[in-house]
Amino acid sequence: MITEVRRDAWGIPHLQAPDVLALARLQGRVTAEDRVWQIELDRWRMEGRTAEWLGEAGLAWDVFARQVRLEATAREAYDRLGPETRAFVDAYVEGVNEGLPAAAAGSTELRRLGATDVRAWEPWTSLGLFWVAHVLFASFPTKLWRATVAERLGPEAVGLLGVEGETGSGSNAVAVAGRHTTSGRPLVAGDPHRLLEIPGVYAQVHLRCPGVDVHGFTFPGVPGVQHFAHAGPVAWGITNAMADYQDLYAERLRRVDDRWEAEGPDGWEPVDAHEETLTVRTPDPSTPSATTVTVTCLRTSRGPVVTGLEPPALDVHGAPTLSLRVPGQVLADLGFEALLPLLRARTVADVEAALEHWVEPVNSVVVADADGARHLLAGKVPDREDALTLHPGRAWVAGDAWRGWREMPRRDVPDVEVNANDRASGGGLGPEYAPPQRARRLRELVLASRPVTPEVARGWATDTRLGSVEVARPHLATAAVDGAAAALRDRLLAWDAHVDADSEEAAAFAAWRTALVHWLADQEPLAPLRTPTGHSPLFDRWLDLPARIGLAWETLLTRGSELGIDVLAGVRAALEEAAGTTGPWGERHRLVPLHGLDDPATPEVALSGDGNCVLATSSVPGVTDRCSRGPVARYVWDLADRTRSGWVVPFGAAGDPSSAHHHDQLPLWTAGQLVPLVEWDDVPTQEEHP
Repeated sequence: MITEVRRDAWGIPHLQAPDVLALARLQGRVTAEDRVWQIELDRWRMEGRTAEWLGEAGLAWDVFARQVRLEATAREAYDRLGPETRAFVDAYVEGVNEGLPAAAAGSTELRRLGATDVRAWEPWTSLGLFWVAHVLFASFPTKLWRATVAERLGPEAVGLLGVEGETGSGSNAVAVAGRHTTSGRPLVAGDPHRLLEIPGVYAQVHLRCPGVDVHGFTFPGVPGVQHFAHAGPVAWGITNAMADYQDLYAERLRRVDDRWEAEGPDGWEPVDAHEETLTVRTPDPSTPSATTVTVTCLRTSRGPVVTGLEPPALDVHGAPTLSLRVPGQVLADLGFEALLPLLRARTVADVEAALEHWVEPVNSVVVADADGARHLLAGKVPDREDALTLHPGRAWVAGDAWRGWREMPRRDVPDVEVNANDRASGGGLGPEYAPPQRARRLRELVLASRPVTPEVARGWATDTRLGSVEVARPHLATAAVDGAAAALRDRLLAWDAHVDADSEEAAAFAAWRTALVHWLADQEPLAPLRTPTGHSPLFDRWLDLPARIGLAWETLLTRGSELGIDVLAGVRAALEEAAGTTGPWGERHRLVPLHGLDDPATPEVALSGDGNCVLATSSVPGVTDRCSRGPVARYVWDLADRTRSGWVVPFGAAGDPSSAHHHDQLPLWTAGQLVPLVEWDDVPTQEEHP
């Protein structure tokens, strides 16, 4: 088998090599060629060097990256890899370094920044890029919010301002047993939701060598495939299990001579302490210069201190001193031992065995082969007191320590498994989940589709029925208003609740919801939450009051009276304010992808969907109706015939804005269509290597 790169009509790379190490090396080189700006930006994030190139906008992240020990954690995890996995990662990094210089020289973004003279990757860089994508993916920033609410409004208010409403979680995954498909073989389908970045967080790739033949999505900069793949006889997909596996600990620190100490359960303990220097680029390109910022980095027996040590350059003060404890750092393991076994998996049992090595994020997995389907949770969740899932623990209290690891549930799927970040599929490993309406709606669609075909499964992901309308309608129905406000109320009560881009009722509902969020944010019982928290601006999106109310408005609508809020008055005021809304939802709900610079180079697109639809193109009610979070991939895996499968990403295979494949999949993604999965022999020969 020769080493060869082929690209299909969408520029998706199909890679073949004589062995798995040559394949990893080839994947690394092609990744550098396709995504050099993206992987370099993520490398800066891992190293805490974004401000060096992007200026003050990167400072808060860099302070966090140094204090949380992103690169140090990656290096420690690399040092603990087994020989075979280490060789696999090394080969991938070698490939990246082969392609990096030429790719960097041709990068529009790196040339603009004067950053084309790139350094070679370190052996652990791949692990660091994976860690960058997930360190803020889980629960600890939300615990900062819960702690703030508990301190200022009391512990009983935490649940009233929680996120089990329209959350940022919108992922879906479905497994259908063969008895319910037209082929008689199982089918797996899904669409993960994250921040919509360009280039996209996932890249499509086909990897082929003896013992490996896998189509799947990969994190650029990470070898193999991780979360979603079709290996021929077996296929799998995941959603966020919404498990709580990151803990914060209040720390008591003191200086003794030239060293730091922290109070632990058995008294004062030594602290690993040092200072690091950040470089911050000035904004004026005509006078290139830089300033420096000194960052204090402390690690206690619980973990790195991540709040309360902010440097004066961030212009914040008063945050509590909290350390972070996460499984990946406790174990010095980022789950990379799962990567090779996943590539080689041929059965459900193989995938299950591979995921025994998974650490974080904790995933809810659906996996199927010719013989059936399974659901399992994969990752490490600490066993500790339930109270720690809601607020920071106390470093000096022995009872707040971790006691081991929770058992991960798993079960067969005899009929249909629907995962939508909901409580029913989460295994009880977290305190908050996505609301149940999306999961209920998706299950309705699946059950109504039987027997299921790949074409029918593709359509599930674009359903626009908004579940939160069910919560709002009883309150709208009792609102005593007249005139234009009454007309709006009646329109919303008669509306079919589908938030399509051309729907004027969807736009009117969103305007009412925005007005309600603003009204709630102005209420006196919530005034204590308007005071700055003192935390780094990095955590603003978790701590901003209007944003938090935008996530919790359903709960406040039904239970706000427990805080002394006259919610019905807010419903009336919002109807009166929104009564003049005109125009369709798509005028307000437009795609705004994130980019490391300020030019994403994509056309503006009107979107259907909303945060609590199966098509969860999320905005932040009360803050913006524009969308920067949504399905970052879609897939349908047919276990009867892989060529009847399909996949799509929001933009394209290429990171270069000048490439024809930079955002050529965007029209398909917007319309709910998929790119056909193409087998090796059907892709034209393009590029061979000795």
